[in-house]
Amino acid sequence: MPSLPAPLPSPFDPKALTFPPPPNYAPTKTTGLPALPSPPRRSLLDEWYTLSTHLVPAANPRITPYIPPPALPQWTPNKEEYKAAVRNTTDAVISTKEKQWQGQLDSLNPNDRPLWNCVNRYVRKGFGSSVVGARPKGVTLFLAHPNGFPKEIWEPGLERLVTEYSAKASYQVDEIWAWEAANHGDACLINIANLGGIFDWRDNSRDILHFLLHYLPASASPAPLPTHLPRLSDAEADSRKRNGFQDRNLLSVGHSFGGASILRAAIELPTLFERLFLVEAMVCPMDTTTPKATDVIERFVSGAIQRRDGWSSREEAYKTFASTPFFAAWDPAVLEIYVQCALYDAPDGRLKLKMPGLQEGICFAEARATYETFELLPTLDERIEARWLVAGKLDPWQHWQRWRAVWRRPANTSHVRILESGHLIPQEVPSVFAKELHEFLNSRYGTQRALL
Repeated sequence: MPSLPAPLPSPFDPKALTFPPPPNYAPTKTTGLPALPSPPRRSLLDEWYTLSTHLVPAANPRITPYIPPPALPQWTPNKEEYKAAVRNTTDAVISTKEKQWQGQLDSLNPNDRPLWNCVNRYVRKGFGSSVVGARPKGVTLFLAHPNGFPKEIWEPGLERLVTEYSAKASYQVDEIWAWEAANHGDACLINIANLGGIFDWRDNSRDILHFLLHYLPASASPAPLPTHLPRLSDAEADSRKRNGFQDRNLLSVGHSFGGASILRAAIELPTLFERLFLVEAMVCPMDTTTPKATDVIERFVSGAIQRRDGWSSREEAYKTFASTPFFAAWDPAVLEIYVQCALYDAPDGRLKLKMPGLQEGICFAEARATYETFELLPTLDERIEARWLVAGKLDPWQHWQRWRAVWRRPANTSHVRILESGHLIPQEVPSVFAKELHEFLNSRYGTQRALL
């Protein structure tokens, strides 16, 4: 591996970077328990795993204060007027984020509005029927999605993992937890009244730590769990902080925004993590020599704000999505899951996005957290193994940014370049994603290795 060049001047002092308080992840203040907003469904894994969906309170208070979201641009046939309205909303979203990172919002009251995270739990059917001690401890997968995607987006890749590789696997995945950030999917439907005009990716990392410390059961089990997972004892959380999980082999898998969130969580509390499987994790150096990163963020925010949000049927939605280059690159099974699970039946009789385009744009506006995590990467505990999947279909600038992030912490790190895909590897080539995940699981958690 060639050596990296001298680092560019950094806008951050890594020694001064701290994870925002509170470190104890206090229980969310709430007067009631919300119901699940979507009806039960049969998952793509139904033949092998039992699906249940659960709610947990998010970390509270939030890093950012509550800022009301900006007004959506009103469509008009006058293209110049509409373009100007989109520009105004885009500027408002990005400038609010800039004010936060410049410290201009620090004097505002902390945001303690109650928020919830939604998680899907998939438990292997037949799990628990074998004799205790007859086989090595199984694997628990924890999956964190990209921006704009629901928690169910992993199912086609997981289905390929089972159908194409289970017969040759020497490991066993007993339980899968698919995470949903507070501003995504079903969680967004629950939280929408309390979601403002700013979102900090570090809050997603804090929410993940909050779940892993206080709500993830100590071991995998076939037993059903209540919709609202019970909070564990403080003694259990303290034990996990010191010793990690004693009865789980936990592999954390994150894609893009989800990968960056998992990385920051692992940097903050390494005892909870053993191995990371990072798919195009959005961790980037702040390149002060080019405005390209800023241009990309502005384009993503603007595009999200202009997203269509209304269809008469799922058939119409599928055809509309499939006709666009962005979605046309996806595997059809992934697009089908997206149409099923990213949309909901709105009160006006239309199908709409569970995560409105404005909230997607607000999430896209984050940049500094990705730069900050890049600066902190060398502090990631060398005990934690990191496997990165990097897209092959990237322009030279993007590939250079990815390469610098992957090898920012070279110890206990490896990467695979997926030549067949762009940034959305699990969506475009779920079979390739499944193959890479299988090979990693087999080499790290296979029977022979587990018995050593």
